[in-house]
Amino acid sequence: MGGSDARALSRSLLDLCRMRKLTIATAESCTGGLVAGALTDIPGSSDVIDRGFVTYSNEAKRAMLGVEASTLANFGAVSKETATAMAIGALERADVDLAVAITGIAGPGGATPGKPVGLVHFAAAARDGRIIHREHRFGAIGRSAVRARSVVEALRMLMDLARGPQVTAKPQRAVASRLRPRVTRSPRRHAVKRRPPRSPRG
Repeated sequence: MGGSDARALSRSLLDLCRMRKLTIATAESCTGGLVAGALTDIPGSSDVIDRGFVTYSNEAKRAMLGVEASTLANFGAVSKETATAMAIGALERADVDLAVAITGIAGPGGATPGKPVGLVHFAAAARDGRIIHREHRFGAIGRSAVRARSVVEALRMLMDLARGPQVTAKPQRAVASRLRPRVTRSPRRHAVKRRPPRSPRG
């Protein structure tokens, strides 16, 4: 999987989003903006791509995407929880229809116990409340290869969301209400008075 795969996926994704009138934002850590770069490399992408957040440090994740300090402290920057928070943050702050987030360890250093080089967490979020998460352990295949494969995976996840609504698990309903709260209608204060029937004329 190389640049040609990313380019083909980018074209297909942009065409689909254009047809469905969807906009996209990206939130990237270990890929450093490569997903946004792959998409904006296609001419005419400006009608779909809104912006990209490159949040390499924990401080950037907090300041730009609203990731809670407790999330980073309890789960780490490379985790399902952080990736999900990044995707939701990008979705809300950019006010787009779809967002994808990537956080991982591209190597050659940075590994910790339980989190080896090549571990990457992905999350993609849709305005209607759908969220998907994927974890990949690419292994120590080289920094460039980890980043390249991550770009392709992120584009695939955006394609999955762009194709249309899917049945989501029950826990996702809370996220859906957070992203787009329902507006409750207040009852009418005054009941409509019915006119009494007219008496027949004699």
